[in-house]
Amino acid sequence: MLNWRGDKYGTAKSMQEHRLLPAPQTVHWGYFDATLAPVLAIESGERVTISTVSGTPDVMPPPPLVVPPALREIHERVTRRTVPGHICTGPVAVRGAKPGQTLQVDIEAIEPFYDWGFNFIRPLSGALPHDFAQFRNIHLTLDRARGDWVLPWGQRVPSRPFFGVMAAAPPPAWGVISTLPPRQNGGNLDNKELVASTTLYLPIFVDDALFSVGDGHGAQGDGEVCITAVETGLTGTFRLTLRDDMRLEWPRAQTPTHMITMAFDPDLDDCVVIALRQMIDLLCAQAGLDRYQAYSLCSLAADLRVTQVVNGNKGVHIMLEKRYFERG
Repeated sequence: MLNWRGDKYGTAKSMQEHRLLPAPQTVHWGYFDATLAPVLAIESGERVTISTVSGTPDVMPPPPLVVPPALREIHERVTRRTVPGHICTGPVAVRGAKPGQTLQVDIEAIEPFYDWGFNFIRPLSGALPHDFAQFRNIHLTLDRARGDWVLPWGQRVPSRPFFGVMAAAPPPAWGVISTLPPRQNGGNLDNKELVASTTLYLPIFVDDALFSVGDGHGAQGDGEVCITAVETGLTGTFRLTLRDDMRLEWPRAQTPTHMITMAFDPDLDDCVVIALRQMIDLLCAQAGLDRYQAYSLCSLAADLRVTQVVNGNKGVHIMLEKRYFERG
């Protein structure tokens, strides 16, 4: 049964520590593709620290805010790009990964890569596509001392960084796909629960898994309603481990306190059905409940949340405290 308790561009810092920086040679812009060559290869169970950047040239901030040289170089030199889409660092190969396995992504740490972010509203996009006729882009600054983001009009939102995009490579038959809609390989999950100290589980569809990360968010509400969060650059430390004892159809996750099932579909009702069935299945496997008991328990104790509604495929995630998975 599943047990959930359980200064070159890419360089090895030691036998188990690797570092990957964003550069024209180490990013792919706006797409996933099973044929992408890895920019770094690691062993199962090793850590990799990855930095990311975000944004097209038109949303960059004016001085005195500083655009990282790596981001400017990516703008100038990366010609293969799908826009709109995310600048993803990777992919990272995990040696020995095979289709049908699961990639366990332990998110051990997340730090700012730089101290500003942007947020824009675009006509015909977001949860209210016809309400806002003009494009508007704002810049926010990170107050590291207070741990929050400062909006141009003075209000503040707490910093709670996470990566909007974490993905394994898609199935080869899918070809080249956009990073915008989240899918079974992960991608643009935009799940604000996936902060440091949480774990994401991704189905593996190709040899070596090919893990990529991007779309750093400094803060976001459930829904991401205007289409963007605090879009920024982040540095994350991940431990990537292959799991032979887990077979997943959809990404799953856990926090220190909760189990999370997820689903993505253009129809929110379908998302609810997929995510809820996954949670029922998990309760039956872990807690030994029958499906009627698990369904009742979900109605009494599980929280069904709208992850985001702006990425083509909408998202739902269901959270249930870990204590309910203990056998009596």
